[in-house]
Amino acid sequence: MAAIAVRVEPGAFDVPTEIARLKQLDQVGALVTFTGVCRDEGGRLAALELEHYPGMAEAEILRIAREAAARWPLAGVTVVHRHGRIAVGDDIVLVATASSHREAAFAAANFLMDYLKTSAPFWKKEHTTAGEIGGWVASTEEDDEAAERWR
Repeated sequence: MAAIAVRVEPGAFDVPTEIARLKQLDQVGALVTFTGVCRDEGGRLAALELEHYPGMAEAEILRIAREAAARWPLAGVTVVHRHGRIAVGDDIVLVATASSHREAAFAAANFLMDYLKTSAPFWKKEHTTAGEIGGWVASTEEDDEAAERWR
């Protein structure tokens, strides 16, 4: 059974620390990480504000992480997702998957990110460099199409 760690927190996470934890697991020959960063959208965006339902978000991410571990032979899964106001250039999310071989780790990381982009219970609001607060950001058509491959 894969070791699974899921956290939703306001503070920054440390990628090397998270990688080191996964490398300690048995049979790890491949480790894939993805870090999502708040981009500036061509200079228009100052920050994103992420909201979630505490408890529900963690439970849903844990559910999908367990699904990933059931689909692929994983040694470990780590998902850390931030909430609150996140400035341009700051990390938003970390997905790390560990397995004996790269194929499973890559596939599971893609699966998890597609879920997080389209279905995880988070809501994003844009804060622009002009000082405006935008509406809630929906997943894109491309994100939805990418997620469809796992159904």
